[in-house]
Amino acid sequence: MEALPRETIVDVLETRLREDILAGRHPAGSYLPPERQLADGYGVTRTTLKHAFGRLVQAGLLETRHGVGTRVRDYARVGGADLLPMLVRHSPDWIGEIFEVRRSVGALIAERAAARSTAEHRAELRSLLAAVRAAEGGDAVQLADIEVHRALARATGNRVYVLLTNTLFNAYLPVRAALVGPFTDPVAAYARLEPVVEAVVAGDESGARRAAETYLTATERIMLEGLA
Repeated sequence: MEALPRETIVDVLETRLREDILAGRHPAGSYLPPERQLADGYGVTRTTLKHAFGRLVQAGLLETRHGVGTRVRDYARVGGADLLPMLVRHSPDWIGEIFEVRRSVGALIAERAAARSTAEHRAELRSLLAAVRAAEGGDAVQLADIEVHRALARATGNRVYVLLTNTLFNAYLPVRAALVGPFTDPVAAYARLEPVVEAVVAGDESGARRAAETYLTATERIMLEGLA
């Protein structure tokens, strides 16, 4: 193996090992080579290797068993949604699957928000919607739009919806520059999102669901076209 550069050595080693795991070069359930052999192959110390292992254990990709070795976890079977940001960075193919979940969960959140939102929630939604139109630049509009969706999740009164919303956004925020298409025009972004907020504010559950489905489908199409 080619020795790694000394700059940010743990970061580089972590990335190399992660890519090897996600690409299947270290299959799920298999044990990695002995530490000394692996460290020598990469031209790093065992201490550096242990630091990289520690990060990948925290990420849910490895498990270390004292006296046995370090094994690759079957993340597809036992992993959680917290792995999504790492998986998206590894392969953009995950984006389409994330958007499929985004459509179904987002529509349900809008429906629940229409049924359960308080006056305080409704005032917050209108304020955050106005911030979308007032934002300057695609990135700022995109982030303002996200805050509306976080507020919609809070308006359901269900904290699990809030965490699901955070998870979905965290999954693709690292690559949001490639998904900025729907947000380059703040007026258009506002117009797409306004029917969702207005239906929620009016307490129109079925209308909120339909508006959210329309919004999510339209923005997804634009984002995927930009990604392609």
